[in-house]
Amino acid sequence: MADPKGFLSTPRRLPPRRPVAERVRDWNEVQVPGGLLPIVGAQAGRCMDCGIPFCHAGCPLGNLIPEWNELVSRDDWRRASERLHATNNFPEFTGRLCPAPCESGCVLAINQPAVTIEDVERAIVDRAWESGYVIPKPPERLSGKTVAVIGSGPAGLAAAQQLTRAGHTVAVYERADRVGGLLRYGIPEFKMEKRHLDRRLAQMRAEGTKFRTGVGVGTDVDAAELRARYDALVIAVGATAWRELSVPGRELAGIHQAMEYLPLANRVQEGDFARPPITAEGRHVVIVGGGDTGADCLGTVLRQGAASVTQLDIHVRPGTERPEDQPWPVHPKIYRMSAAHEEAQELGASPDADVDARLFSAATIRFEGAHPGPGGATAGVRALRLVGIDADGRPESGSERVLRADMVLLALGFSGPERDGGLIDQLGLELDARGNIARDEGFATGCEGVFVAGDAGRGQSLIVWAIAEGRSAAAAVDRYLAGSTTLPAPVTPADRPMVV
Repeated sequence: MADPKGFLSTPRRLPPRRPVAERVRDWNEVQVPGGLLPIVGAQAGRCMDCGIPFCHAGCPLGNLIPEWNELVSRDDWRRASERLHATNNFPEFTGRLCPAPCESGCVLAINQPAVTIEDVERAIVDRAWESGYVIPKPPERLSGKTVAVIGSGPAGLAAAQQLTRAGHTVAVYERADRVGGLLRYGIPEFKMEKRHLDRRLAQMRAEGTKFRTGVGVGTDVDAAELRARYDALVIAVGATAWRELSVPGRELAGIHQAMEYLPLANRVQEGDFARPPITAEGRHVVIVGGGDTGADCLGTVLRQGAASVTQLDIHVRPGTERPEDQPWPVHPKIYRMSAAHEEAQELGASPDADVDARLFSAATIRFEGAHPGPGGATAGVRALRLVGIDADGRPESGSERVLRADMVLLALGFSGPERDGGLIDQLGLELDARGNIARDEGFATGCEGVFVAGDAGRGQSLIVWAIAEGRSAAAAVDRYLAGSTTLPAPVTPADRPMVV
């Protein structure tokens, strides 16, 4: 380790965020530009370089965390970038979007604040881009084999980059008009500015990866015909079948799925609209769902100038300390405040919330609206009726209440890949018991030469798992095409995060 006493002499510090009043008026990332570099060397020096680094177990990519921590503490940014990119194709994505289960596995986290691993990761890759360390790596020779990757989210992009570098000719098919999947249209700009995505895509194009946008495989192109044109197919379409909330009043106007709402806000940043077709401006908004997608909606609603916003979480409010039944090194369920929640709290955005903008232990029982207008126009939502629930999910007597709501966003997660797009039926694929595309221990489906990577096979998961699956599926495809492979395979389809 760089400093044997670093973890004793240096307290954990996070990079400063821009003032709330400033950042909610724009869509830039919330951190103070340049605020990380002055502190990151000392923070990396807190790493103990453990004999058994449990941070590795927390990270499905197997990131070489102690190695690049020491290199950063010694100001060796080039070698730190090399070690970081050895296991992660897109650390600028994970360094901004991953909830950092590696930090929960940090040995320091047993009784002290963990090393700020995610911040160090982000600092390394940002410095690498600025210094010109990140360059295209085209293959030395081509294999003569062709691969189609369906979907351009993190799993598809990781698989495509690995296979391109192995010498195969790779084309990525994306049904949207731009590449990136949920990275492009699901993640708000204030969490990750899209210049980071565009910069990485430029590297991939320079390496030889081809992109076909505006092509829905299963609708615009028959999936079986596409399979016949390529030597192998990688399905990385994600788990985009959103969960519904089947309660009375769901048909009222003004109730939208999160993934109907968020892409439109992102398209404004892309220049497609001056004003989004669905906006929270001046409206009383309720977000149903307490996860990351709900927090993304919250930050977006605040920037659009909502009159008020409340986020409902069906779960009991967690404590601030690791529960006894979730011991180190698992990633615990504790109370965390995102940048969006910090903004809502400071702005007093929700008069009804328990804390920041959230109401915990709250279940929606129905929506209420005005009567239909002339001509049979659909009535609009005006209120949401909820009930408090106990730790066992049972309604609490006398806890019903009504929240004003003329806009409701449903952020209830996803149940697997979409079933009605034609892709699954045209290839004759089977689904597993959880509704995901079935695959074997080598990421292969029952259709010859067709493989599945990411959430389409795993179910809704984290970006770091998507990248790990993309890398592993690429190794499986390379072995299928070439008979053997030297590509890394950090996970198997059966691997799961550490849980109790």
